[in-house]
Amino acid sequence: MKNNIVRITTLIFGILLVCSTGLAQDPAFSQFYSNPLYLNPAFAGANNGGCPTANLNYRDQWPGIGRTYVTYSASYDQHVDALGGGLGVIVAQDKSGSGNLNTLHASLLYSYLLEVNRDLIVKAGFEASYRSLNLDWDNLTFGDMIDPTYGFIYQTDEDIVNNADNVSFPDFSAGLLGYTKNMFFGFAAHHLTQPDQGFISVSNLPTKYTAHIGGNFPLSRYSNNVTTISPNFLYQKQQDFQQFNYGVYVNRGPIVGGLWTRNSVKNFDSFILMFGLVQEAFKFGYSYDITVSNLKNSNTLGAHELSFTLFMPCRNKSKLYNTISCPQF
Repeated sequence: MKNNIVRITTLIFGILLVCSTGLAQDPAFSQFYSNPLYLNPAFAGANNGGCPTANLNYRDQWPGIGRTYVTYSASYDQHVDALGGGLGVIVAQDKSGSGNLNTLHASLLYSYLLEVNRDLIVKAGFEASYRSLNLDWDNLTFGDMIDPTYGFIYQTDEDIVNNADNVSFPDFSAGLLGYTKNMFFGFAAHHLTQPDQGFISVSNLPTKYTAHIGGNFPLSRYSNNVTTISPNFLYQKQQDFQQFNYGVYVNRGPIVGGLWTRNSVKNFDSFILMFGLVQEAFKFGYSYDITVSNLKNSNTLGAHELSFTLFMPCRNKSKLYNTISCPQF
């Protein structure tokens, strides 16, 4: 009981730090490429040959301590010939601290397509977002409410009546993407204007930088099923936080398996195991984060993630563009 109190208190204290000091980090998905618009706005219209694509994503992080971080997203994108590129929309919601802090953002994305030559395509993407943060002060726990023996029994002396419970603001991001038949690379910068998201005082949302590169290479062909291997690297930096992700996927016919490792500069965080099924009209993926950092002693139970993508046909198939060679998940 006492250990649970300490863990919950630590998480709530972390939420307050995020709100007051500007050290916030964006929620992260482990199936990076099953949620491409969230990763890089230049992905708008890049998949499924430019035909319409819809994505649904769900992530439950640390379920062992009570649905502490739950993130949802839904997106749609396609190539539009009249605009010379791709259009997309994405809506995402993140619930932290068992719902005490809710973040909602909705974005409109556009990516301009440039065919450099027959082998190389480059896309420049732009994203305009509206973000809203809501904090339920009444459900927060403060240090002066805790009795060492009996737990939470006191009323807080903190002055929370006059604190704001909602913060909303516009947000802007941009990205670049390049790909050939077997290789791809990209760069994105989110929160370019570093908007103020503070509830108590000024707290600027740090710019998040993402760089990713990978390839997709055939190994063998058997009974019309191509076996491919896809090594990948993804790097993200947001203020002082840095994260390195190394992974490989193996695709045999409709079945995809993947293994990633995730670590920061000082700590090795987790292994990510992934399984997916890919069909002509849809794909489905499941991944599990195995915590190997010091948090494993807190019985967090890692993280579960689900993804579903619907591939829709193009009305004019003569306008199809090359599909990017990045992984399915």
